[in-house]
Amino acid sequence: MLREIHLVTLFPDWFENFKAMGLTGRALDDGRITLRCFNPRDYAPGVHRSVDDRPYGGGPGMLMRPEPLAQAIEAARTGSNAPVSGLSPQGRVLRQIDVEALAGRQRLILVCGRYEGIDERVNQELIDEEWSIGDYVLSGGEYAAAVMMDAVIRLQPGVLGHEESAPQDSFSSGLLDCPHYTRPEVWRGLEVPEVLRSGDHAAIARWRRRQALQRTLARRPDLLDAAQLTTEDREWLAGRAGDK
Repeated sequence: MLREIHLVTLFPDWFENFKAMGLTGRALDDGRITLRCFNPRDYAPGVHRSVDDRPYGGGPGMLMRPEPLAQAIEAARTGSNAPVSGLSPQGRVLRQIDVEALAGRQRLILVCGRYEGIDERVNQELIDEEWSIGDYVLSGGEYAAAVMMDAVIRLQPGVLGHEESAPQDSFSSGLLDCPHYTRPEVWRGLEVPEVLRSGDHAAIARWRRRQALQRTLARRPDLLDAAQLTTEDREWLAGRAGDK
């Protein structure tokens, strides 16, 4: 169970607002999970506390200097053998199965890059794994860290208001989620599906499962290869393929 999140970031104040954001923020605010930030500027020499410099070989932008960043990382991992996770567009794309594994760690150590990146020697010596939240580039790793934190914290016991919420989310079973409806029964001429008003729990469960399968087939068919499918699921999907 997660106890601590240690962030290496040039912008520790950025994460103060996270504590005010919903149930996951409350888990940090009430102390169930401790959040600590380690700023490389605190380990940089000189009056200006400079943490960046020009890249060897030329090119645009600046890079994070190795020593201040390394000292911040080493401080963040003191007292723990938890892996150090770098947030980078070059990392492995984060999936729900990865989030579930990360949620089981006692300490999460996240390193937020900035500028054009960090000195490669820091990656070689101190970063154990790299994670990406998608195939696009952000201004810094803080945004990716916030996404990872939210995904991991919400899986901790007691964080969500309903214990069944997390297992029914998109990707938890390898599928996209089914459609959901609430009151009123008719909105702008559109009705809630009759099965959801029937009170037949078995029929509702079957409808939701098939809606999830259908939505995944239409929008993310790549997920089906690794999804947890029953024989009934496969037969139903085969029937849908035959209709095309």
